[in-house]
Amino acid sequence: MPGLLTAGMAEMADERSQIREALGALDERGGGGARDRISLRDYVVEAEIGAFQQERGRMQRLRFNVVVDLPPPGRLIEDDVDRILSYDVLTDAIAAELSAERVNLLETLAERIAARILQVPMAEQVILRVEKLDRVAGALGVEILRRRGDIERMARAAQGGPERIVWLAPELLGAEGPGVEELGAGLRRIVGETPACVILVGPPGAGLPEAGEAAAERRIALLAMGQMAVALGARVPGLEVIESRTELDWAMARHSPVVLAPEKIVRDAVAHPLPEGAEKGPRIAAWLAKRTGAPRILIVGGDLPDLPEATGLAAERIDPADLAHGRA
Repeated sequence: MPGLLTAGMAEMADERSQIREALGALDERGGGGARDRISLRDYVVEAEIGAFQQERGRMQRLRFNVVVDLPPPGRLIEDDVDRILSYDVLTDAIAAELSAERVNLLETLAERIAARILQVPMAEQVILRVEKLDRVAGALGVEILRRRGDIERMARAAQGGPERIVWLAPELLGAEGPGVEELGAGLRRIVGETPACVILVGPPGAGLPEAGEAAAERRIALLAMGQMAVALGARVPGLEVIESRTELDWAMARHSPVVLAPEKIVRDAVAHPLPEGAEKGPRIAAWLAKRTGAPRILIVGGDLPDLPEATGLAAERIDPADLAHGRA
């Protein structure tokens, strides 16, 4: 054990040294500066990011410093742009990740940008610093070092997505719905067919507070779906309640069924937002299937969404009675 700890500490010290050397001034570099690299320095863009409520709905400046290690050139470059890694790879990776989805953490953003850069064959290692410039008088930031092998291992661990998105009518959890045992048995049959499935429960059709403003009422409905998810998770042992894309990806990699409280995922969707009103019915299942790559949706107690979101999906509908009586 001491040997493992010593080796791990030595590796961490080496990575810290590489980060300091790569992101430091040119005249501060040691022997590592001999490797071929390209860099992006003090690149500032505006984005909405942050875990705190006061950070939502406002833009703040982010500063990026990126250094990419390259393999030794196998032949002369001869001033040929096709033989080098373009600087556009770095700026495009930043732009793509900022537009794909709103994130809460700089750590998450840095990981995703590094992973995108390392998809380019010529990129062997990425050292990245990203800082918030508007939170304090100075700068708040993170620094990471990622190698191609790190990203490949992460990709293998995250392989696989949902096999099916299941939407349940909220009435199934009401007093007139099936009992706990019948509901649990029906869901276990569904899960037995497709273990890597994500379950959504629609919001109640009545009883929600009225806010008089569309965005607020959408959030109220999504939060109500979260409450329904917690109720279902309590009724069905082994059904985990999740609320983030990271939790969803991890559960699907393990082929574990989950019930989703969707408010966070919906609010963080930037590039492909949830269509207006979709949170009130089964359309949200089709939207989530498209975002996660799930090939099938199952609607229990609602109408199949006859909408563009459902294009290319295998959609099925069953009555609540079929779920309760073993015909799911």
